[in-house]
Amino acid sequence: MRVGVTGHSNLTEATEQLVYDALWDLLGRYDGDLVGVTCLARGADQIFARAVLDSGGRVEVILPAPDYRDAKVKPDNLAEFDDLLGRASSVRYTGHATSGRQAYMAASKMLLESVDRLVAVWDGLPAGGYGGTGDVVEHARKIGVPVDVVWPDGAERQ
Repeated sequence: MRVGVTGHSNLTEATEQLVYDALWDLLGRYDGDLVGVTCLARGADQIFARAVLDSGGRVEVILPAPDYRDAKVKPDNLAEFDDLLGRASSVRYTGHATSGRQAYMAASKMLLESVDRLVAVWDGLPAGGYGGTGDVVEHARKIGVPVDVVWPDGAERQ
């Protein structure tokens, strides 16, 4: 089973544990070998990657551009990003030279083309800019990728 993720990067600390627990429960329902596909952004993507790895699955990463780590990963998130990236079974890039909204959506579209289902850690609100969670969910539904929305009771964004 190949499962992708999209979701908010600005989750509160308390919400991160709620989301991990909800993802753990959801991932346990999928049959067969689990492959999680993620763009490895802070928040939902990294929580998802950790849950997939903790459940014995493999993680594949699609990065928006080669500059993503240096240009977009904040210093306080480098250790987590590097750990998860180092544990990935594969890493691919979109072909964009630099990270930005177009590259983020391109990465999400690549992800959607390679999965059986999408998990959306999403509060249901419209995207805050092109390539946001709402846009990815809308595109998944448009191309027929089933979407499981995860937003536990008490979840909040910063």
